[in-house]
Parts: sequence; C-alpha cells; structure tokens
Amino acid sequence: DVCSSDLHTDVLGGTVLTSDDALEERIRFHQNAVGAVPSPFDCWLLLRGLKTLQLRVLRQCDNALAIARWLEGQDAVTQVYYPGLESNPGHALARRQMGGRYGGVVSFEVSTGEAARSFLERLRVFTLAESLGAVESLAESPAIMTHASIPEEIRTRVGVSDGLLRLSVGIEDVDDLVADLEQALA
Repeated sequence: DVCSSDLHTDVLGGTVLTSDDALEERIRFHQNAVGAVPSPFDCWLLLRGLKTLQLRVLRQCDNALAIARWLEGQDAVTQVYYPGLESNPGHALARRQMGGRYGGVVSFEVSTGEAARSFLERLRVFTLAESLGAVESLAESPAIMTHASIPEEIRTRVGVSDGLLRLSVGIEDVDDLVADLEQALA
C-alpha cells in the first residue's frame, strides 16, 4: 500500500507498507542506496499539513461529488467519470470500499478536442495544470497534456479521447467552482 500527501503544494511525502519481508528488504535497500530521507524542514511541512489533512480531504470529496452531479446534468457533457455517482459502473464497489468519500478527481468528456481546449481557455477559478491537485482546483486535458506523447490510436484504445477533461477539485467554495465550470462550458 502506498500513501502520499501534497495537499498544500509545498512538500510530497509518503509511506510504503507491506507484509512481504522480501519486498520490505528490497525497498529498504533502495531507500538507503538513493538517500530517500526527507529533510527536517520537509518533515515539519508534512507534520503541519497532517493537522488539517482530514478537513481538506473531506472538503475536496464533497466538492468533487457536487461537481460530478452537476456535470451529469449539462448538455455539453457527454460522459462523467466519478465513482461517487450512482451511474458509475463501479459505484457499488466504491461505496463499500471508500465509505462514502470518493476522492477529489472528476473526469468528464465533451464532444471534441476543440471543445475541450476552448473549455480550458475559459476557466477562471480552476488553474490549468497537470498535477493531481492541492487546496486549489486544477483542470487538464490528458490528450494534449499528460498523455500527449502517447500515439493517438493508443490513447483512443485506452479511453483517453480528445474531449476528455480531468478536474482535481480543491477546497474553494463549491458554488464558485460550479459557476466557473458553467461559464467555461457555455
């Protein structure tokens, strides 16, 4: 199991947990070999962030669910991908495993790559970025950003269409986020 945190956008840390002794030995060797030890300041930043992590993650999850539900009702949106939606094929499993909090990432599709690019250009609250987010909301088009170097036929085969958009939802007021999405889709 791997867990990491970067919700303040100023430090990244994580843990690796395993019950496999051989794997643990290999991980420990690599950590020692590459010096993967955080500085005292990085540790301080992580401890600072942990104090409000639960509040931030709960807000992100609530905002993401509200946005996913809103997106489902938009004519310009052809598909919404979010495990918290009852329409998602994996919803029952997600509900059992995730305890009603479905994460802060929402993906959706619009009709074309041009519509996706136009949407991104009109955003004012969401920031255009390839990260999975932090306290601020981010938006990206995988086809022209994170997955741009993958040939189009492979992207299409794995479901990365030109009209696919990904939101990493932050902790801003959800009404401000929806208003931004609404004006960008218009």
